Amino acid sequence: MTQRKLIRPDAQEQRAGRGGRRKQAPPEQTNAEEFYYLKQMASKTPMVVLLTNNEELKGWIEWYDKAAIKLNRQDGPNLLIPKHNIRYMFKEEELKRFRRRERS
Repeated sequence: MTQRKLIRPDAQEQRAGRGGRRKQAPPEQTNAEEFYYLKQMASKTPMVVLLTNNEELKGWIEWYDKAAIKLNRQDGPNLLIPKHNIRYMFKEEELKRFRRRERS
């Protein structure tokens, strides 16, 4: 008597067919931050930087590194701001739009 081959392979064969590997973890760096900074630097976009002490700074980003950004300003000295002191930042045009909406 010969053994018949089953239509459905058993679980071990299925795992072997799929490669038996786990899904890879996503990369730690997506380069989204780098892309954002480079885009704003290239166009010298006026930015608003809100610090952790609620101080608001306006200027454009000249350069950045892993720990800090350099903010150029027209109405004051250029600043080197450590990233851990930044609460968030956004384009200055968004602030103007928000204030227009607020008045209406």
